[in-house]
Amino acid sequence: MPRELSAYHRRIAATNRAAIVDAATALFLEHGYDRTSLTRVAEHAGVSKATLFKQFPTKAELFEAMVLEAGGAPAGAVVDPPTGDLGAGLTALGSAYVELLNRPRMEQLIRTLIGESQRFPELRERTFDFGTLPVFAALGRYLRAEDAAGSARIDDPDAAAAQFLGMISTVVFWPRLIHGGWSLSEHETRNVVDEAVQTIVARYGVTPVSRAATPRSSRGA
Repeated sequence: MPRELSAYHRRIAATNRAAIVDAATALFLEHGYDRTSLTRVAEHAGVSKATLFKQFPTKAELFEAMVLEAGGAPAGAVVDPPTGDLGAGLTALGSAYVELLNRPRMEQLIRTLIGESQRFPELRERTFDFGTLPVFAALGRYLRAEDAAGSARIDDPDAAAAQFLGMISTVVFWPRLIHGGWSLSEHETRNVVDEAVQTIVARYGVTPVSRAATPRSSRGA
């Protein structure tokens, strides 16, 4: 049975990991997957190759860690909105998603991910579970909670989440990959989120009257 690391050694491991991921992010985005070696990452991170390999045995695992790190919780951690007001909850989560999309270098990251994943088998074999990212996970939990509470009828929360996020990213993010000068004002961005919220609420929301008139047990009957 492996010996548990002391608090000191856990701190050192966490510091080394952060340095490795930071160095890998800069190198992957600047040079691409093929031209970034683990040796070069170790040099830029200021750690030994043995330390790097202990944390990330393969380059594909390090690349995945970079992607998931970039998609971590935005400033001001994502919280689970209370149920009962579908519009308010979606607005909070939609705004958090916009903050994620507007992070520095997010366009570079997505371009790199799209371009490189088709060229290298080891990347295609890795599964980037974006569902574990805080914004995505919180949205899934929230939609399921609203459905369970009876304030929404969402038979497929994953599909509803994809619809909601797609309406936002289609306007806020994806045009930036094609049109370098594409930008939205804060007011325009809020309108995008509001329109997406209204669409989802109109499709899945349940008013108190219809909730009383249609028992949940009759759904799909």
